[in-house]
Amino acid sequence: MHSFITRITVSFFILFLFSNAANHPIYVSVTEIEHNAKDHILEISCKIFTNDFEITLRKNNTDKIDLLNPKDRKVMDGLVSKYIKQHLLIQLEGKLVVLKYLGYEQSDESIQSYFQVEDVKSVSRISIQDNILYEYKRDQMSLLHVTVNSNRKSTRLNNPEDKVDFRF
Repeated sequence: MHSFITRITVSFFILFLFSNAANHPIYVSVTEIEHNAKDHILEISCKIFTNDFEITLRKNNTDKIDLLNPKDRKVMDGLVSKYIKQHLLIQLEGKLVVLKYLGYEQSDESIQSYFQVEDVKSVSRISIQDNILYEYKRDQMSLLHVTVNSNRKSTRLNNPEDKVDFRF
């Protein structure tokens, strides 16, 4: 799990060199998916700029949105989970899987949310639909990194492109 989080941190560190919280020149989310063969779990992490994510959540909710200092953490957890599950769909071997929400935390200028899919013994084909924050900015992009058996594959999806297949 440590190397999983390290790769995500490095990916976003590069992006943060060219940005600040108020105005940043790039609109991107980073999704890491790693198959943990030992525990039969698909580990998923989504990293999104906090201010962009909050603006998007506000457009669709009447609740006060504050991911960094939530008045009610359970409400924010519910909103983060619901949003990601609606905008990140994963199929393994052609079957849609259910993402189990684990939580979120602040990481630099972003929100890092965590999910998992249990009982995944092997992965030979993974199909992903990722349109996180596509409704927020036309120039939003999604970076996807998928690792299976130490074999890492990556791609970039530019709005409106939102689907990719990986074969291992």
